[in-house]
Amino acid sequence: MSPLIVLVGPMGVGKSTVGHLLAERLGAGYRDTDDDIVAAQGRTIAEIFVEEGEPAFRAIEKQAVREALAGHDGVLALGGGAVLDPDTRALLAGQRVVYLSMDVEEAVKRTGLNAARPLLAINPRKQWRELMEARRHLYEEVATVVVATDGRTPEEVTRVALDALELKEA
Repeated sequence: MSPLIVLVGPMGVGKSTVGHLLAERLGAGYRDTDDDIVAAQGRTIAEIFVEEGEPAFRAIEKQAVREALAGHDGVLALGGGAVLDPDTRALLAGQRVVYLSMDVEEAVKRTGLNAARPLLAINPRKQWRELMEARRHLYEEVATVVVATDGRTPEEVTRVALDALELKEA
């Protein structure tokens, strides 16, 4: 068993929204590893970051992604930093991975780059740019297709992703 589609990309790009739409159009289930982590840990991702730090969160995330890749056959959304782990990137090889991309101005519009995002708490625009500089090549490395979300509705992004992957709606 493996996912029909795996979504990667930065926080706020719309992985959850597009993931739900893709699942609906394909007649498949939807799963988000961030939701899995929150359910298993009984606390928010921000709380995990504050209480245990990023390395502890990344270890939890790595396990959640491994389990989801092995146990879900629908649409799977990964947290924005999941691709940082080389083992996770190796597990994504051979999967249908859609990298949802956006520029910083779109990120500002969508997320407001607010403090609820633990990695963006101080100087959000600068930190978002730095995160993307560190991660963009990793998203591209694992991607089967890249879909720009800037100026597109979730429905348009969904249609472009399905067309790029040559998948038919259920």
